[in-house]
This record gives sequence, structure tokens and C-alpha cells, in this order.
Amino acid sequence: MQKYARAYNDDNSAFFDARRPGGIVAPPMFGVTAIWEAVMGAVMSPQVHADLLRLVHGEQDMEFLSPLRPGDMLTSSAKIISIETKATGETMTVALDTARGGETVMKTLFSVFIRGKGGAAPEARAPEPARGEPLFKVVQTIDRDQTYRYAEASGDRNPIHVDEGVAKMAGLPGIIVHGLCTMAFTSKVAIDKLCAGDPTRLKRLHVRFSRPVLPGQTITTMVWPDGERVGRKVFAYETQNDHGQAVIKCGSVEVAA
Repeated sequence: MQKYARAYNDDNSAFFDARRPGGIVAPPMFGVTAIWEAVMGAVMSPQVHADLLRLVHGEQDMEFLSPLRPGDMLTSSAKIISIETKATGETMTVALDTARGGETVMKTLFSVFIRGKGGAAPEARAPEPARGEPLFKVVQTIDRDQTYRYAEASGDRNPIHVDEGVAKMAGLPGIIVHGLCTMAFTSKVAIDKLCAGDPTRLKRLHVRFSRPVLPGQTITTMVWPDGERVGRKVFAYETQNDHGQAVIKCGSVEVAA
């Protein structure tokens, strides 16, 4: 858990200080380590058998129902809930339940786009509405070795994140940062700024990945209030790279009051 926190530069004491009331908890995004095997089983099933070099992460929706702690034994199950053929490739969504001793502690929707042989990107979507000035902005820097650390801590060793040659063979400019690593950076923003540093208050994160992040880039996350949902405060956010291009769109955070 602590290795995962360090992999996206998070030093929150909740992940390290056992003297805290309630003890250590895991970073909410650490839950991705429990779903990876189930996701790969679904993606690489004989019915799909996706080529990882043509696969890009489209969206991720995670609901954190109960904090994870040291010693937890987690089991994840996956079910493909949709496969759609587009002019430029296929989209697939996998639903996952993660349980601890029979109790569901996390729900995930994992969506990917499998590029066609032409290598085109997903079809463009309607632009988001203008939201005015954000509540705040947070700037973060992606380290040059970030992808190597994140691959080791998360278990996601797709070579496009750690091998320059393979990344270029896949039609990319070079090694790209894991989408879930970028999402983890934004989870830190949410916890630090919206949850008063308490990771157990973060209840849901949903993002749409719109552009890869490169090692060494700076990202800026902008956050806006977006009402309430079932007793939770909701915030919208967007994350941009250092060229002002969105890397995460339609970001949504739900926080316990």
C-alpha cells in the first residue's frame, strides 16, 4: 500500500503513520491492484482477446464503499457488460466487484477502446459545458521514472508504459503514463483539497481519459462544485497537460459530508 502511494508521489500520513486514530488505511486507488488480474482475464478472453498494443484506457469509474487496510484479503470478479463496434475500433466496458470477506468494498467500471488497424483514436464527443472559474487549481509534476514505479506498485506492466521501442511500435510518441497513475494523482488532489486530507471521505472517482500524459510533464487539475448526490458532495474536474490540452475530461468526485 505504501509503495503504491509513493508511486504517485503521495505522502499523506494516513497511508504511513500507524499511530493515527484508526491506524493506516490504503490509498483509495490502491484498489486497482485487486482488480488487475480480473480485468486482464476479461480483456484477454477468447471472445475478445484484445491486442494490448492497440488498447487504450477510455474511462474509469470507481466507488469506494469501505476503506482498505493492511491484512485485508480481497477478491474481485469481472463481467463484460458491453462491447460496441465503432468505425475506428471497439469499445468494451467491464464491471468489477471487489469483496472482503463477503462484503463488497469497491465497485468499478473499466472501459477500454481497442483501436482498429488504422490506429485511429476514439470518436470525438460533444464538448463539455463552460463552468466558469474553478474553485481551485492544483499543479503536479510527473517524474521521469513515474511509469516504472507505478508499473511495479500497481502490477500493470503493459510495455507501452516502460519500453520506449514498444510504445513507438504501438504508434505512440514514446512511453506514456498509465491512465490510472494520472487518475491517482487527481485522487490526491481530491483528498487533500476536498476531504481535508482524510482518504476515507473519498467515495467515488469517475474520469474519461482524453489524451496520454508523458513522463516529465506538468498537469493542472481544476475543480468546480457540482451539487450533491445521495448525501455526498459532488465536484466536477478537468486535468490538463502543460500545453493546456485536457488529459482527463468529465472528471467527477463524490465526497462524504
